[in-house]
Amino acid sequence: MPHSLSTRIAIHGQYLPFLTGAITAAGGTPVGADEQPVGLVLDHGNDKKGLLGVLDATPSIRWVQLPSAGVEAYAAAMAAHPDKIWTSAKGAYAKPVAEHALALTLALLRNLPERAAARSWGAPAGTSLHGLTATIVGAGGVGLEILRLFEAFDMQVDVVRRRPLPVPGARHTRTAEHLGELLPQADVVVIAAALTGDSIKLIGAKEFRVMKPESILVNVARGGLVDTSALAEALAQQRIRGAGLDVTDPEPLPIGHPLWQEPRALITPHTADTLEMIRPLLADRVGTNVRRFRDGEELEGLVDPKTGY
Repeated sequence: MPHSLSTRIAIHGQYLPFLTGAITAAGGTPVGADEQPVGLVLDHGNDKKGLLGVLDATPSIRWVQLPSAGVEAYAAAMAAHPDKIWTSAKGAYAKPVAEHALALTLALLRNLPERAAARSWGAPAGTSLHGLTATIVGAGGVGLEILRLFEAFDMQVDVVRRRPLPVPGARHTRTAEHLGELLPQADVVVIAAALTGDSIKLIGAKEFRVMKPESILVNVARGGLVDTSALAEALAQQRIRGAGLDVTDPEPLPIGHPLWQEPRALITPHTADTLEMIRPLLADRVGTNVRRFRDGEELEGLVDPKTGY
């Protein structure tokens, strides 16, 4: 296949300069979906429902680059086209998301939500992160970056992942079946896993019952990994110290939801990785994969349509 044809890449969504620039800089040729592209790059404003129609109508597409780390919104398209190469942004946004997880952790331990709302001096309070024990659920790019940041605080960190393969720097590596054994030891529980059929409501009433009363939960992955009703009840009954949530279920969290009134909950509107932060990171991932696709090399962020991550 001629070089010019082997790198024809279409964009599904807005024809954004940062994406076309990344494709061109990597030796690709941005084209329309009607010009026999071999690759398809999605931007964050893409028509998710329309993706299946594009793929059905364009058999020349062999590779699809998704714009996010989580891919559950594209499950139907992946199931219909499992023969295509699917890649996501998993790992590409690890640094800003892990930074946000650390910020939520420190804010809760240092009682910053309470102090932000205070109008008087108040009593001294707060807990140092140094030397505490954490359980990180998920060993992808975000989970590993959180582990790296926690190492600076001399923490004992356990990791929960799909397979019990050792994670450098972790004290223990366990599968989700053993999550209940780790939670009673954890001062900080961070959710950084993919949302799949097996992980929906991974943290629920049973898990909150075994967590320490002084522990905190931080979720920077997907809201559906946590049972929202069980979380609200655990906070209201002071079974855990607090929760830092960048994602919720439902999302956006409706006005008037009990969590908005919960003083132990610190909620940010899915801003661990804003568009301004991640566009250059997505451009890097797109450029890398265009070059690798052109050269016949393995792509970064490969997704298994069967497992959903």
